[in-house]
Amino acid sequence: MMPTTLDRLRALRLGAMADAYLAQHQDAPTTALGFDERFSMLVDAEHLFRHNRALTRRLKEAKLRVPQACLEDLDPSPRRGLERALVRQLATGRWIAEHHHVLITGATGVGKTFLACALGQQACRQGYRVLYRRVPRLFDELGLAHADGSYPHVLARFARVDVLVLDDWGLTPLTEAQRQDLLEVLEDRDGTRSTIITSQLPREQWHDYLGEPTVADAILDRVVHRAVSITLTGPSRRKEPPRPEDREA
Repeated sequence: MMPTTLDRLRALRLGAMADAYLAQHQDAPTTALGFDERFSMLVDAEHLFRHNRALTRRLKEAKLRVPQACLEDLDPSPRRGLERALVRQLATGRWIAEHHHVLITGATGVGKTFLACALGQQACRQGYRVLYRRVPRLFDELGLAHADGSYPHVLARFARVDVLVLDDWGLTPLTEAQRQDLLEVLEDRDGTRSTIITSQLPREQWHDYLGEPTVADAILDRVVHRAVSITLTGPSRRKEPPRPEDREA
């Protein structure tokens, strides 16, 4: 009966359960277990396989700039402007369920992108869909979408993801078309999805960066009032550690 059972499991697309069933028959201690225990192990194997496959798919779709970034590798400390309690709170994912945003500011190299990608990876692990974009590339993508007629489709894609990561906000001045595109992206997500923004500009300068006051008010109204703000401090983390011969005695 065993070959027939394996074939039927695979026909039902339960390949992980089939592999686990075969492994059980090759392991004497496992065959001594009761039916309920063995069946539970088979279900766990299939569940874990599907969970990992879905996670891999979400991470691939997210296209995080630092795909290996994770919250476990963060170094939270007050001197960096990153409180351990806040990291634990963000790790729960409640901010996503409540459609809040995370605004990360600080000088270049302090770890803004790493933190944003770590939050994105955590969201993927919790079953949320994530998409990463550098803001300059976002505008390039939207500009091409205007030209080839795919603009509504591209906007719909940005509107669907649970967490949109906008990295390098505020690097260059915006054109009128770019301001309108940014407003459209954020309008579609307002109150229904979460956004992570990283910027070298302090939040107080965002209004001036956005330019036209009316559009700037509309954009900021959609991101700052339901947001967790983090200002990272300290030296650049891109700097290499000093060599032993360069250290002071």
